[in-house]
Amino acid sequence: MDEAEERLISELRSGSTQAFDAVYARYRVPVFTFLFRLAGNRQLADDLFQNTWLKLARAAPRLRPDTNLQAWLFSVARNEHRSHRRWHRMDVRRLLAAETEVTVAKGEQPQEQRNALRTAERALAHVSSSDRELLLLVAVEGLELQATARILGVSYPALRQRLARARAQLAALMKELER
Repeated sequence: MDEAEERLISELRSGSTQAFDAVYARYRVPVFTFLFRLAGNRQLADDLFQNTWLKLARAAPRLRPDTNLQAWLFSVARNEHRSHRRWHRMDVRRLLAAETEVTVAKGEQPQEQRNALRTAERALAHVSSSDRELLLLVAVEGLELQATARILGVSYPALRQRLARARAQLAALMKELER
């Protein structure tokens, strides 16, 4: 953890609205993108996103000084989504259906890269929700494996095994979709 993050946590714990704003500015796009991809629905993602930030506002005074804010936020976001699914028995197979609402890559890409990205997103919609969460956290959000293991509540060796299996499944699905 860098000094800036330590300072943010300290300020959050003391109730600083500027610190909350700084955390929001830093993590709002990746957290929303993650939730949108999990939910496959902008309105639902908006609701889960708001709940995630409300939970940070409520929990800020109790954060541990060594909290990894990124991992904490993604854990809360993931749990919000899981709670919603559990209560509403949502069909998450519609994940990433509205490709135009979220742009994954920044800037223009050659057509070949855009096609590969679309294929990957379509394939991702067909993997299990637990594998999708894992792939999104590691490959898209760029979280470190140790942090991802903590978010998902699994051991590091179990995470590596699941990740290898999920990547292989995604690659096979992509090949199938390219045919």
